[in-house]
Amino acid sequence: MTHGQWTRRDFFRRSAVVGAAAVAGPTLLAACQSTESGNTLDAARSSKTIRIGIANEAPYGFADASGNTTGEAPEVARAVCKGLGIDTVQASVVPFDQLIPALNAKQFDIVAAGMNITPVRCNAALFSDPDYSALTALLVPSGNPQGINTLADVAAKKVKVAVLSAAVEKGFATAAGVAEDQIETLDTQDNMLRAVTAGRVYCAALTDISLKWLVKQNPNSGVEVTSGFQPTENGQPVQTAGGFVFRKEDTSLRDAFNQQLKTLHDNGEWLRIASPFGFDQSNLPTADLTTDKLCAA
Repeated sequence: MTHGQWTRRDFFRRSAVVGAAAVAGPTLLAACQSTESGNTLDAARSSKTIRIGIANEAPYGFADASGNTTGEAPEVARAVCKGLGIDTVQASVVPFDQLIPALNAKQFDIVAAGMNITPVRCNAALFSDPDYSALTALLVPSGNPQGINTLADVAAKKVKVAVLSAAVEKGFATAAGVAEDQIETLDTQDNMLRAVTAGRVYCAALTDISLKWLVKQNPNSGVEVTSGFQPTENGQPVQTAGGFVFRKEDTSLRDAFNQQLKTLHDNGEWLRIASPFGFDQSNLPTADLTTDKLCAA
């Protein structure tokens, strides 16, 4: 099973994470300073400032054309932190697989990158309650001539599928019976799109949120997104949900964050914040989808 690996979404770096870092300017430099010891929540409330880490992946967290850090996770984090009396959120862009190591090295205080909650990650850090849930989908040629709608279809029809390097979808594909020689591992969201449009693979697997955003940004690319579905492993459906991540010792920050996050979920503010990034009511986690359950999966 690969859904415990840290490189869940090590993609959409565009031509460059370096460029995103450059546009972040002083904010990024400040974010790279190590957080000192002590109670992180108290320190952030005192300074009115907190540092977050993101990966440059839309729509979860990215630098926009103006160089501003945005995306579902940073915007939700800003709203939560405002409720905690923390006015300024500074962002640092790092590769996805380095987010938890950098968090634990105190380069920032919260990972706000839509990170999938998995047992391996739960061993390394604390997760918030689920921020959102998402289905898996496939990027296919317009009209879907092969009629591929699930990973089981990929296996049965023996077409090629692209997945992201060390991402959960490869594990989902192999669990569905897709052979290794049918799977092409790529490093970016853009390269997945190119592989499908060039015919090197028939489809690409990712969350439906990511794929819908990708198609929205590339409206004339001759591709479409299948309906979302739950993958299966060992014959059981797999629920996937993303959350915010904290150091193991920062329980007070995590707990306070959870309280504010629940308020946003309950009062409709989360939906207002997240909807511009392609999230809707169906992405609100159900009451029975808990971090404890996901960490123990």
